[in-house]
Formats: sequence, C-alpha cells, structure tokens
Amino acid sequence: MQIKDILVFALIGINVMLTISILLQQKEGGLSTVFGGEGTVYRSKRGLAWGLHYFTIILAVVFVALSVVVLFIQ
Repeated sequence: MQIKDILVFALIGINVMLTISILLQQKEGGLSTVFGGEGTVYRSKRGLAWGLHYFTIILAVVFVALSVVVLFIQ
C-alpha cells in the first residue's frame, strides 16, 4: 500500500464519521413542537450536544485538510 491509498481510506472513514455526526445533531426540540412546545426558545448546547458540535467542526477541518493533501499528492 502506498501513502496515497492510506490517505484515501482515511478520507473515506472521516467522511462517514462526519456524515454520522451531522445526522446525529438535532436542530430543534424534536417532537416537542408537535405537542404544543415552544420551538423558538434559544437553548445553549450542553453536554453531549456541545461535544458533538465541536467534534463535527474538527472532523470538517480534518476532512478539508486531508482532501487538499490528497489533491496535491495526485
């Protein structure tokens, strides 16, 4: 295996993790708006949502950087 192949496999793995982390985030209160809950209340991220938010940002930066590296290697 060459370094290019390893980087491409890493890029695919980061892509899958980035997709999952984006899909796990929820924009609003879920079903609370269906049952009359207020959907316009601002809530700060706490706990797992906070960690997932920053994990997604880190994955996006790593994905872009690795894409540029793979582009220049080819």
